[in-house]
This record gives sequence, structure tokens and C-alpha cells, in this order.
Amino acid sequence: MTEPAPKRIEIYDTTLRDGTQGQGVAFSLKDKIAIAQRLDALGVDFIEGGYPLSNPKDQAFFAEAAKLNLKHARLCAFGMTRRKGTPPPQDPGMRALIGAQTPVITIVGKSWDLHVDGVLCVSREENLDMIRQSVAFCRDAGHEVFYDAEHFFDGYQDNPQYALQTLQAALEGGAARLVLCDTNGGSLPAWVTQAVNRITAELGDQAKGKLGIHTHNDCGLAVANTLAAIEAGCIQAQGTINGIGERCGNADLTTIAANLRLKMSYDCLQGDSLGRLTEASRFVYATGNLNLIPNQPFVGSAAFAHKGGMHVHAVQRSARSYEHIDPQRVGNERRVLVSELSGASNIAATIGKKFDIMDNKDLQRKLLERIQELEHQGYQFEAATASFELLLHQLQGTRPRFWRLDHYRCVILKRDDQPPVTEATVKLHVDGHTEHRVAEGDGPVNALDAALRKCLKETYPQLADVHLYDYNVRVVNPTAESAAKVRVVSQFAVQPHPPSNDPAPATNAPTNHFATVGVNENIVDASWEAITDALAYHLIESGVDPSP
Repeated sequence: MTEPAPKRIEIYDTTLRDGTQGQGVAFSLKDKIAIAQRLDALGVDFIEGGYPLSNPKDQAFFAEAAKLNLKHARLCAFGMTRRKGTPPPQDPGMRALIGAQTPVITIVGKSWDLHVDGVLCVSREENLDMIRQSVAFCRDAGHEVFYDAEHFFDGYQDNPQYALQTLQAALEGGAARLVLCDTNGGSLPAWVTQAVNRITAELGDQAKGKLGIHTHNDCGLAVANTLAAIEAGCIQAQGTINGIGERCGNADLTTIAANLRLKMSYDCLQGDSLGRLTEASRFVYATGNLNLIPNQPFVGSAAFAHKGGMHVHAVQRSARSYEHIDPQRVGNERRVLVSELSGASNIAATIGKKFDIMDNKDLQRKLLERIQELEHQGYQFEAATASFELLLHQLQGTRPRFWRLDHYRCVILKRDDQPPVTEATVKLHVDGHTEHRVAEGDGPVNALDAALRKCLKETYPQLADVHLYDYNVRVVNPTAESAAKVRVVSQFAVQPHPPSNDPAPATNAPTNHFATVGVNENIVDASWEAITDALAYHLIESGVDPSP
């Protein structure tokens, strides 16, 4: 007997609209186009591009997005119901939605009488007309219309009869989806389940296959509420990549999609695209210049990281003992962390095969002792895997010397009411001769990095592919105040630039990531250690022989 096909759940992404309302989140027009393409490749069903009346960037996005050759996703324009007392054809917002020329239009309306009475300040009957007429206007213009019932769960709790009438008004206008919104993010899963079940029963066949869910994370339950709504009968899940959004954020679509496919046996996204989930997550972080959340479920850098020696030993014997899924199913990877808490099994699991030291217990012990000594001084190797490998090279006597520092110097000139100007000088002995270079930069670290690369670019052109993309400073001994020792952890990406005549963006090129650590009372010298270690590590990994 043939197994029935799994139920299909639509994934509706609002990263480009709702996500940008989050603190510190901003995307350029180019960013939004790039993210839309990445979402399409991931297999997202609907991409909400923004509100075309709100700002010129969103207007420009829809004009540019119309030129994209999207393989699967459908674009959605987002807007509000018509203004009170204004017929839809005369309403600027309605005209802007039609002008965006997207196949889908999402209309948001008020379902909570508190907002109708005290925010819109219209009669409740007028609000129903606004919903019904706005949906009908967009539908009659040839668009599929989704209706977002704002504050639905609060409204349904306070006045269930009126909240239900707002959904019926949207259905009368021709809405293809009724999206129940937990806009304040204050609902609990049990209430969401109860409300969806009651709505399904009360609306009957007219709402069958039309319900969606849109939740916020103010109680830390956005994903749980979304999954509860899906279990109760919703067929569309709305959210953002990485859960970015206003206040505490939106429902995280990476967590939702992984749970739907791997834990709940629903069908979502496309084919094997779940394997690109981690890549999509990190692309959005990088594009928005946002910090990654290491312990983010499924896609975080720590989601499959193991630190305790007992755990590592167990995982080596049976991955299932401490991993609920194979990390490759979501495009992630297992990481074994090395620290003062590690055992020899951590070291063997991390680099044993790469450096052929699986059976060299003496070297493993020496490396572990050195790590413990350095971490006592303030170093931390959990994230700085490149520095960890360089440490092994040093203990083995196999670390090549690509250059020798003569000296470096930084000068910062600050005049009143003017931005500071930083100049760095670096003098190196490399490839049998001396390089003495000067560079300006945005601060001493940037200036030193620029001067260092000037010294090395002729001998080691491979270093042009190494880019600093994150830089963190942490005080190790705060009781020393301004004289405290600091730890600098620098994240690097190895990403070749395409030729100038290559239209493909650099973001499509393979990217490797690694990190280095430096510790010193002098923040500049700690940064110098991290940067020079990163460049040396890349040259070693590239198989470059040191200059004579």
C-alpha cells in the first residue's frame, strides 16, 4: 500500500519587511535583492518584499525584483486596509499595492476591537467594510490576496464574535489565506491550539485550507506557537530567517522548517533544499552585518558543538548519543571544542586525522597542557580553531615563518571637532628583502592590517582572498580597569573575488571561515597577533612554501 504524501506547509518569508523592523537591522536595495534570490534557492514559497508606499527603497525593490528569474517563490507586496472614509480606488496605499505588480498582495487589518475603537477610531462596521473592500479591490485587480488578521489572538480572547467577523469580512472580499497573527507575542501554545481549533470549527468549509499563522517571540514561544497552529490545521507558516524582527523578533523560519520536515513529517521548502538552511541563515546574518547566534537551533555554530570529553568520546562511538539529527541534513557540521576542560579525545576528534596524531598520546597530552596554560593567561580556543592548529604546528616544530617583523608603529592624530586620522607603518623582512609600508585606516587595527598586506601582497597574493568579517574584544581581568589584559577574537572569511568582468557576485563563491585569538594588555598588539596568525594560517592551508 502506497504511503500518503506528507501534508504540504507553505513557507511565507517576511525577512525583507517585518525583519527590517528589528533593532540594528537594515538592508540596502542590493541586499534585499540578494536575500530574495537566496530565499528562492532555499525553496521559500512566498517572499514579502515590503510596503511599497512606506519608502522609496521598497518601491525600488519591487521594480528590481520584477526582473528576477525566480524559480519557485512568489513575491508579495504588503499593505494596510484602505483609510477610513476613502474608497479603495482613491486610496494611495491601495494604488501602491496594485502598482507593485506582485502576484500576491498581503493586506493587514484590525481584528481586535481595542484597536478599532481606540487606534483607528472608526466604527466596528466601518472596519469590517475596510477589510472586505480592500481585499476585494486587490482581488478584482487580478492578485491573489492574503489577509493578515493583526492582533488576532488578543482580539479573539477579548471579543471572539467580532474577531470572527473580521475573518468573515476578508473571506467575503475573496481572501485566499486568513493569517492569524499573534502580533504582541503574548500567547501560549495551548491558547493558540484552542483558538485555531475553534476558528476551524466555526468557519467550517469556507476556511478549509486557508489558515496561516504569524507569531512574534515576546514570550520566547514564536516557534512553539507556530508549530502548535500547524498541528491544529494551519497550512501556512510566516516568519523571518533567524527570527529577526521588532522587539524580541519573529518566528524563526530556520527552526520552523527544520522541525516541520525532520520532526513532524510535513513537506515544506523544496526537495533537498533543507541542506542549504545553515548557509541561508548565515547569509542573512552576513548581509545585515548582524552577529551570529551560536546556540541557534539547527543552524547555529554551537548547535552540534561538543566540549566535554565524555560527550566527545560518546559521539565518536555513536553520534545519536548526543545529537538529535545528523547536522548535514540542515547543512551544518559537528564541531569538537578544545579548551582547558577538554580531554585527549577532544584533540583527537578535532585534528587527530588531519595531523596524523591519533595514536600520538604524548603529543596530545603536551598540546592539552599548553592549552590549559594559555587559557589560564586569557586565551580561548573554542572558537579560534586556526590558532589552535597553529599551536600544534608550533609544538611539532612545523610552523613555517613567512616573514619576520622588524617593527610596526601606529600614529593617531586627533584635532578638536574633527575625526581622528590613523596611520600605521609596518617593516617586514620577507622573501629575502625588506618591505617598509605605510597605510591609513579607520583606527589602528584597520591601518595595521592595510600596511601589513601592502608588505606581503607581492610575495603572497593569496592573502587578497582573506577578509576580516567580525572582531570581538573581551576584557580578561576587569579589576585592572584600563590596564586590563584583553582577548581579541577575529573571524575571517576566505572568499575569492571574481574577475572584474565577471557579473557573478562574490557571495556566490565558496567561502571558508576560521578564527584566531590574540591576548595582550595592549589591544593593538593582541589584534596584531590575531591578524598575523590568520594570514599565516591561510598560507599554510593553501600549501604555500615560506619565502627564503
